[in-house]
Amino acid sequence: MHAAPGAEAGALRLFAVCAPGLEHFVAAELRALGAAPEETEPGGVSFAGDAELLYRANLWLRTAGRVIARLAEFRARAFGELERRATQQPWERFLSPGRPVRLRVTCRKSRLYHSDAVAERVATAIRARMGSALGVEVAGGEEDDGENAQLVIVRLLRDQCTLSVDASGALLHQRGYRLATAKAPLRETLAAALLAASGWDPAAPLVDPLCGSGTIAIEGALLARRIAPGLARRFAFMTWPGFDAACWERLVDEARARILPCAPAPIVASDRDAGAIEAAAANAARAGVAGDIALSRRALSAMEPPAAEHGWIVTNPPYGVRVGEPGALRDLYAQLGNVVRRLRPGWTVALLSPDPRLDSRVGVRFETVTTTRNGGLAVRMLVGRA
Repeated sequence: MHAAPGAEAGALRLFAVCAPGLEHFVAAELRALGAAPEETEPGGVSFAGDAELLYRANLWLRTAGRVIARLAEFRARAFGELERRATQQPWERFLSPGRPVRLRVTCRKSRLYHSDAVAERVATAIRARMGSALGVEVAGGEEDDGENAQLVIVRLLRDQCTLSVDASGALLHQRGYRLATAKAPLRETLAAALLAASGWDPAAPLVDPLCGSGTIAIEGALLARRIAPGLARRFAFMTWPGFDAACWERLVDEARARILPCAPAPIVASDRDAGAIEAAAANAARAGVAGDIALSRRALSAMEPPAAEHGWIVTNPPYGVRVGEPGALRDLYAQLGNVVRRLRPGWTVALLSPDPRLDSRVGVRFETVTTTRNGGLAVRMLVGRA
């Protein structure tokens, strides 16, 4: 295989970005891929590896939002120092001259605090190394990376500058199947993390009685059938000068060979909203798992879980902030408790909840696995036994 971009010996300093609170799920996934996570910090996990591991991480990670290659880390307390050190970096190993570059800059607790001025100096450094004709501009929000742009992330924290190059492109939660959404859709990476937190065994039934656009059930079906979440995507690393197309094709072939023909146990999803069920059906079809999920339109009170000794209810109930009225919401959680009481003792219940007063109505002794954010709201990831 070709030498990995960014290091002559093939080693890359990598970082898997995730929502705060999901770091240990990402670390567990990396270990399953053969990586050795080096350090966990709020918002991600650092690890080292070659180009093949970088490709695998993008192909297989279910709970991370992005993988980046860390190009350099150095102290910068003056603009001249920043520009000089940035100019010394081997940008040509990651950036293609014919494609524009977008800079995302954050400055915190640093002498260089003006992000636009920092971006200007880094842009000057990249052009000095790559050629003055290279287009470099400042990125907006997280989703504003530009379809064809190469994203460079500049972080200044306590005068320490970290330069990174994005390897993923579009955020990893964008699997490509969720074009239709219901109200307050759950991000795919968070659904995958909730399934991981629940300890779901794909050989046992999975039930989501408040499925919305079907994200939890679809992520469960992908997991159960061993379908790599990045199988149908393109990634930013494919434009790097050192991209090893043969290695990538081999990894894709290996991933396709691992896919099971069907989920080994029932996956059941329902919602009282007809539009949500239509969206879930369309999304499941795009994901290639329509045949693995039993979808139905029904009220929560009409939900009948499979008559199995063991199984999982994993769901994301409404929070009452944007969806549902508080009184009706309390009734909904109580109704979820009625469903849980119909389960056999071997069943596990997992959900996201912003308010202990709501989840207490389910009648399950929950443990908080982690806290994170969903749609800007702080939520707890809860798991308990029926």
